[in-house]
Amino acid sequence: MSARTLALLALTASLGIAGCGSAGLSLPESRSLVIQSGARLSADEDRLMSIYEWVDAEVKNIDLDPSFWIIVDRGPTEVYPWETLEISGDTASVRTRQTNPDLGSVYQIYAHMHLMREMDREEDWIPEAAGMEGWEFERRVVARMADAWLLGRASFGFQPSRIMDELVYAKEAGQLDAMLLTIRGYEFPEEKAAWLETRPGADEAFHAWYRETFGRDLILEE
Repeated sequence: MSARTLALLALTASLGIAGCGSAGLSLPESRSLVIQSGARLSADEDRLMSIYEWVDAEVKNIDLDPSFWIIVDRGPTEVYPWETLEISGDTASVRTRQTNPDLGSVYQIYAHMHLMREMDREEDWIPEAAGMEGWEFERRVVARMADAWLLGRASFGFQPSRIMDELVYAKEAGQLDAMLLTIRGYEFPEEKAAWLETRPGADEAFHAWYRETFGRDLILEE
């Protein structure tokens, strides 16, 4: 069974609402996210439903639209989706950790949004980033992916993932840009320099937040 089918089952069939509209539907009772440090995170039902609506539409498009192909490969290590994303023509591929198949459900959304931009169709799926490139497009795609992971963890029992949980907590705390520019500053050097210049102390504040939330320092790979 493909990751695309797994996602469709997780986000529609498990509700028993396949083929129905969203009006009058309710999600499974949500649960707070709890990470190893003990930090908790929750989202209200209205927000989770709004996330579900666009995730459901996007996953169905990934599963049913014959004009493109999203491939989710499995590997032994946990990696960010941008580390393995490859786009060739009408196909995008990305890799997830083989021991956590739930990651494929949101990594495919990341790949889909990037492929839609290459095909000039991003306005249909991420209108807030239409016409954008580089950092401005990327930060919005990651924010969407973080929301999709929040939905999966809170409403559908997705397995924890250190890197995805960290992105979700960062977004909810208003620290997502800081986190992305900290771990990906080499990709966006101008944007990181501008962030450091216009927000004195933001770097130290981010690391302090990270340490307090996750109970450890952020270790950047060389």
